[in-house]
Amino acid sequence: MKDILSEIIANKRFEVDLQKQAISIEQLQEGISEMPSSRSMKQALISSSPGIIAEFKRRSPSKGWIKQEARPEEIAPAYAAAGASALSILTDEKFFGGNLKDIRAARPLVDIPILRKDFIIDEYQLYQAKIVGADAVLLIAAALKPEKCNELVKKAHDLGLEVLLEIHSSEELTYINEKIDMVGINNRNLGTFFTDVENSFRLAGQLPQDAVLVSESGISDPQTVKRLQTAGFRGFLIGETFMRTTQPGNTLGNFLQAIQ
Repeated sequence: MKDILSEIIANKRFEVDLQKQAISIEQLQEGISEMPSSRSMKQALISSSPGIIAEFKRRSPSKGWIKQEARPEEIAPAYAAAGASALSILTDEKFFGGNLKDIRAARPLVDIPILRKDFIIDEYQLYQAKIVGADAVLLIAAALKPEKCNELVKKAHDLGLEVLLEIHSSEELTYINEKIDMVGINNRNLGTFFTDVENSFRLAGQLPQDAVLVSESGISDPQTVKRLQTAGFRGFLIGETFMRTTQPGNTLGNFLQAIQ
């Protein structure tokens, strides 16, 4: 079976190289000093219940287009008004139909933390995240060697960004250390894109007791959120369940009511 993650990472290296030619890292560094302080996504998840991280996503490699004409300036405020604890905005263009402009458009309209969700392999992308107004970044264990992951965590913190570390298997538990802000369990295998929400339950007991845990992908039922809460999860990253509907914000509002 074709490994989708390998294809995405190969394209990402090419993409970042092109971006560096257009705007140097020095130019990004110059703009960082003018950016306001970040909001804490970790604190937002700890202090709010049920900790829904509502995702803005136009397409996926496995499902194709979900909402091709989706506009962040409409959906992000609707998510915030409905009660989202944080936003996840996909910025990969080729495979997910997003870009950095989506965060830039949403940022002035919401006062909750924004996660840049992408396949981050280079510190250049951390500077990009900071300059468009993201508060946190996703780092994917399956896409990074442990040493590179640690380097990116340090650089993210230097820039005032929090880190959501994503793992999928027990083999990736070694990526977790005290520097990680939040630990995400991806219920989707990024090689095959097969999704199984039970993956969160399988790994929950193997994670540090004090970790802020986030379950990602495949969550479509409020009852599943309740079960995950019992297993120790504080955050729930949900996108497709909301984005496939006419009014994603209203769908989130109804979802939250069903949890309470």
